[in-house]
Amino acid sequence: MGHGLNAVPWRGRLAFRRWPIRRKLLAMVLLPLLVVLPLLGLALLWWGNAALDRLLVTKVRADLAVAHGYFDRMLDQVGASTAAVAESHALARALGEGASPARVQALLARWREREGLDTVELRAPDGRRVASDWAVGGPALPFVAARPTARSASVEVLTAQEQAALAPALRERVPVPLLPTRNAVPTDRQQEDRAMVALASAPVHDDDGRLVGHVQGALLLNRNLPFIDRLNDIVYPEGSLPWGSVGTATLFLDDVRISTNVRLFGGEGRERAIGTRVSATVRQAVLGQGATWLDRAFVVSDWYVSGYEPIADARGRRVGMLYVGFLERPFTWLKYAVLASIGLIFFVVMVGASVVSLRWARAIFKPLEQMSRTMQRVESGDAAARVGPVASRDEIGDLAAHFDHLLDTQAEQNEALRRWNAELDAKVAERTRDLEAAQRQLVRAEKLAAVGQLTAGVAHEVNNPIAVIQGNLDLVRELLGPAAAPVAGELKLIDEQIERMRLIVTQLLQFARPTEYAGYVEALSPAALLEASLVLVAPLLAKAGIVVTREFRAAGTVAMNRHELQQVLVNLLVNALQAMPDGGELHLSTRDWPDGGGVDLVVADTGPGLPDELRAQLFQPFVTRKPDGTGLGLWISQSLVERYGGEIRAANRPGGGAEITVALRADVPAVG
Repeated sequence: MGHGLNAVPWRGRLAFRRWPIRRKLLAMVLLPLLVVLPLLGLALLWWGNAALDRLLVTKVRADLAVAHGYFDRMLDQVGASTAAVAESHALARALGEGASPARVQALLARWREREGLDTVELRAPDGRRVASDWAVGGPALPFVAARPTARSASVEVLTAQEQAALAPALRERVPVPLLPTRNAVPTDRQQEDRAMVALASAPVHDDDGRLVGHVQGALLLNRNLPFIDRLNDIVYPEGSLPWGSVGTATLFLDDVRISTNVRLFGGEGRERAIGTRVSATVRQAVLGQGATWLDRAFVVSDWYVSGYEPIADARGRRVGMLYVGFLERPFTWLKYAVLASIGLIFFVVMVGASVVSLRWARAIFKPLEQMSRTMQRVESGDAAARVGPVASRDEIGDLAAHFDHLLDTQAEQNEALRRWNAELDAKVAERTRDLEAAQRQLVRAEKLAAVGQLTAGVAHEVNNPIAVIQGNLDLVRELLGPAAAPVAGELKLIDEQIERMRLIVTQLLQFARPTEYAGYVEALSPAALLEASLVLVAPLLAKAGIVVTREFRAAGTVAMNRHELQQVLVNLLVNALQAMPDGGELHLSTRDWPDGGGVDLVVADTGPGLPDELRAQLFQPFVTRKPDGTGLGLWISQSLVERYGGEIRAANRPGGGAEITVALRADVPAVG
C-alpha cells in the first residue's frame, strides 16, 4: 500500500526529468514571474495598506500629545493667574486695611480682566465668599484646596445649583441643547446644563504669614471658542495637512461637545457642532474604560482619523474627553492611489520581465539543443559533425575548452568579492556611526531651536508689562513728589523687583539668542563662587538639616560669566538638597585638571543616586523625575557651560548618592 501512495509523485519527478531543456527553462523562468511575483505583489499591497493606516494613527497620536500639552498649559496658566491674584500686594494691602467688600470686588474685577480669567472670588478662611469680581457675598464656587504648587488647576464640573457663583453672562454660555447624533448612546436628556471649568485655588497671607483667605479663579470651558480655536491652530497650523484634509479639535463634557470647531455637515461657513455627541463605541472605550482612542471614528457627518483621551477632575473621575482628528477621505484617496500605482508597477514589471526572460531563455536552450543534436550525430557515426558557431559567446559555447579556467577565474572573483564585501561593511558601519551622530545633533538642534523660539516669545511678552509698570511707577513718584516719602521703601522694593524681572528676561534672551546676549566673562574663583551659592540656598540647608563638607584644592580660576555660573551651581545645589529630604551630607570640592588646563567643581550628595535610565537622558530637555519639575534645569545648565567650552558630567558615588561635576577651562593655569 505504501508503494502505491508514492507512485504518482515519483512518476511526476521522473516526467520532469524527461522534459527537454526548453520546457524546463520556460518553467523555471515563468513560474517565479507568473506565480511568485503576483503573490509578492499582493503581500506588498496588504502590507502597504496596513503601513499607511499605522502612519495615520501615529500622526494622530502625536497630534493628541500636542493637544494634551496645550490643555495642561491652559490649566497651569489658570493656576498661575490665580496665584498672581492671591500674591498681589494690592489685595494684601486692601485686606490689611479692612477694605469694604465693594472695594475688594472692584479690585478682583481688575485682576480678572488682567489675568484673562472668567471669574475670581475671595473667600474668608472659614470658606465664606467675601466678594467676587461681579458681586459681594452670595454663593461660592466649590472649594478646591490649594495644591503644593499654586501654578496648577483642575477640571471641575459645576451643577446647576453651583453655577449661581458665576456671573449671569457666564451662566448664559453653559446650557448646550443636545442635537441628534448618529451612533450616540440613546438618551432622554434635551440639554446639557452642567458647566466644565478650569478651577484653581491659592491662599492669601498677610505680612506676618497668617492665612487671611483664599482666592479662587476659574475659566469656563463651555462654548470657549477662542480656547478651542487656538488649540486647533497649534495642532493643525495652516498647511500642515495635505490634499484638502481638515484638522479638528473638540472638548467634551461627558459625551457632549461643549466647545468645538467641528462644523455641522462640514464646511467652514456652517454652524459649529456644539451639542452633538460622541459615538457609543468611543464613549465606552474612553469614558467607560479610561483608554485612549486612536483609530478612525465617525464625527458628526464624516469619518475622521481620531484621537480621544479622557479628562479627569481633581478626584480622578472621568468627566469629559479631549479630541483631535483630521478628515480621513483625502488620505484614503491617496492610499488607494498609492496601492493602485504599486499594483500597476508590479504588473508592468511582471510582463516586461516575462518578455525579457523568454528571450534570455531562448538564448540558452537553442545552443544546448544544437549541441545535443551534434552529439547524436556523432553517436550515429558522423565523425565530421560539429557544433559550429553558436549565437551565444558565454560558458555554453566554451564549456569544453575553458571549464578549468572558468573555475580558477570564479575562485579569484569570489575572493575579490569577499574582500570588497568586508571593505563595504566597514565603510557602511563608519557611515552609519556618522549618520547617527548627525541625527542626534540634529534632534538636539531642533529642540534648542524650539525652546529658544518659545523663550524669545515669552521674554518679548514679559518686557512690555515691565516697561508699563516702570513707566507708571515713575509717574507715581513725579505726581506724589514729597508725598511719596511714606511709601519710599515700597517704591524702592518695586524698583528692585522690576530690575530683577529685567535680569530674568535678559537671561531668557541669552537662551533664545546666545550670540547676541553673551554674558561678561571674568576670572572666577571656584571656591568663592561655591561659598556664595551656598548663601543663596542657606534656608533650604537649615530646613533639611544637611551637613556641608568642603574640599577646595583647586588653585586656578575659571573663565565664565559670574551670574551664569552661579545660576548653574545654585541649580545643582537645589537638586542635591531635594535628593536628601530627610537630611544627609552635601560635599563640595574643587580640583585642578592634571594638565592645568581647567578646574572641576563637584557637587555630591548622599541621596538615592541616579537610575541608569535617567542618567542616560539627564541633560535632555523635559526629563525629570520630580512631579513639579520642568526638566529644563540641567539642560539649561549644560547649555550655559558648553557655551564657555566646558561640560557637566553625572555619576553615582561608590558609597551611594549622586555626584555632578562641572568641568570648566581655566582662565589662568593653576600653579602647582
